[in-house]
Amino acid sequence: MFTVSFIGSKGGCAKTTSAIGLSVAAARAGQDVALIDLDPQATAANWKDRRSEESPAVISAQASRLRQTLDAARDAGADLAVIDTAGRNDDSALNAARASDLVLIPSKAVIGELETLGKVQDLLRVAGNPPSFVLLNRIEPGATRQFEEARTMVERVFGLRVCPFYLSQLRAYENALETGQSAQELDPNGKTAGELQRLYLFVCELVNIGNGEHGQKLTSRA
Repeated sequence: MFTVSFIGSKGGCAKTTSAIGLSVAAARAGQDVALIDLDPQATAANWKDRRSEESPAVISAQASRLRQTLDAARDAGADLAVIDTAGRNDDSALNAARASDLVLIPSKAVIGELETLGKVQDLLRVAGNPPSFVLLNRIEPGATRQFEEARTMVERVFGLRVCPFYLSQLRAYENALETGQSAQELDPNGKTAGELQRLYLFVCELVNIGNGEHGQKLTSRA
């Protein structure tokens, strides 16, 4: 089982929306997915309550029980575990980073948001520096210059790697949590579907580069 966590230093950076989008993309590709909600606000779990589809499975858990929750998901046959953390640097973020094969750090491409990445960088050091990428989001469609400028700043100032794509500022992302659907389900033929599929394929590529059977298992059904 491959484990991906979404971590940020503040709320409103699209952690839950991104985690849901990745989980749905993986489930639609035939993966058994466990979306683990460590946020005390239970945003992902509440989303699941509004959802008519069985997959992905969503588990509301305490940060102190994350290891046991991951073990249970693995024993149940999950291919991919996606961890959604609270909107701040706390035990949920640290425990998730320590348990993850990959950490994704959603952030808006504005200076006030990017400056908080230093706190996340400190947390990653404490967690043992797991592989990590910043996922820039809420960028106007086609605003490649804004993306490239933010990407350059993140890499130069913080030394963090950045995903080679971004998630756009689109209404489907904003509406997803309210509907029990994901952004790509709300807009199956639109830009959101392509962006979240690219996120899923990016994760698959990273898994495939890694060692062991996890990568083969995650990508074999895609």
